Amino acid sequence: MSDIEKIDHHPRRSRLGNPGPLGLFSFASTTLVLSLYNVHARHIAVPNVVVGMALFCGGLAQFLAGMWEFATGNTFGATAFTSYGAFWLSFATLLIPNSGVASAYANAKPGMEDDAIGIFLISWMIVTFLFFLGSLRKSLGLTALFFFLTLTFMVLAIGNMMKKTDIVKGGGYLGIVTALIAYYCGLSEMLTSDDLFTIPLGKYPPRRTD
Repeated sequence: MSDIEKIDHHPRRSRLGNPGPLGLFSFASTTLVLSLYNVHARHIAVPNVVVGMALFCGGLAQFLAGMWEFATGNTFGATAFTSYGAFWLSFATLLIPNSGVASAYANAKPGMEDDAIGIFLISWMIVTFLFFLGSLRKSLGLTALFFFLTLTFMVLAIGNMMKKTDIVKGGGYLGIVTALIAYYCGLSEMLTSDDLFTIPLGKYPPRRTD
């Protein structure tokens, strides 16, 4: 018992809610919008409308969800949400004209910017694969989410480095699947026994210790 609790005799209790649905829905929505642009839905080829989503939904909201996950003691969720919040903030920076990132390649060798983005995506593919390994004892839903997200980053990286629009579109379709899985996981986390219904996340059986 802390010195404060000894004096107060009424220790404060945390009533922090589950930040998981916020992080998952924020990630899913931003991923879905960008992925639809990557597959050229409605003939959209310029993705800059996603900047607002990436800054405030996928970025800020997800980053905050990560901080709240730390408060609940969920290291895996905290690390994942904070990491992808930072990813979306950094991705938005690439698309903001005044950031100077895109303009730095104006006089560079053709294709250098695509290669740089490819390396950027490869680094996130590695991070996501590590989360995939960490999810193998969490739930089937999270395992599927990080599996498809790893594939999404891989295919998008290959498409950018090979300058192949069709491959980037393939990454976009994988991103749509990833977003739908994230929506499902978020809904499963949000619904409780007090709601009209619940949906399973696919818990793994307890590990045997004998």
